[in-house]
Amino acid sequence: MRIIAGTFRSRPLQAPAGLATRPSSDRLRETLFNVLAPRIEGAHFLDLYAGSGAVGLEALSRGAEHVVFVEHVPAALKVLQANLARLRLTAGFSIQSGSVGAYLRRALPESKRFDLVFLDPPYDAAHEYATTLGLLGGAAAELLADDALVIAEHRRKEKLEDRFGSLTRTRLLEQGDAALSFYAIAKGKDSQELSR
Repeated sequence: MRIIAGTFRSRPLQAPAGLATRPSSDRLRETLFNVLAPRIEGAHFLDLYAGSGAVGLEALSRGAEHVVFVEHVPAALKVLQANLARLRLTAGFSIQSGSVGAYLRRALPESKRFDLVFLDPPYDAAHEYATTLGLLGGAAAELLADDALVIAEHRRKEKLEDRFGSLTRTRLLEQGDAALSFYAIAKGKDSQELSR
């Protein structure tokens, strides 16, 4: 596993041992960041279920201004901290240790809200998708910038809902056994219908 592009291009990353954490493949990360390229520079990025931190670290490498990593598995947190140390990163990020749900329920909007949110729960915790996307489209929507994108990585065969509160799916990319669902805040007529 490595950083694909940007300041830390080709730098290797550690991955947690075992199957509890499943890092996004280099190929899928490359696809993701090809789509996000026009939005990364200066972005505030939220990496939920961060694991090794590969996605958030890729965002920092490509010019994101700040990344918040949220992870609760001790072994994954240890690997994330090792990867940050390996890249000699000391600023531009923060680590929130604890569950994603707890973070989203207690987090207050920063002076700058999140432009990009990525979530990749363990595939066997399918309920986490609905819970997390539901919070981001509802009670935690104030954390999102007006033109924010929320991206969920999931199994290709696992179909996510098209809408979660104020979030509506705008794009679905499939690659191998994995898929990326892109959500944005519904505007105008759509958001009025969603609020009913």
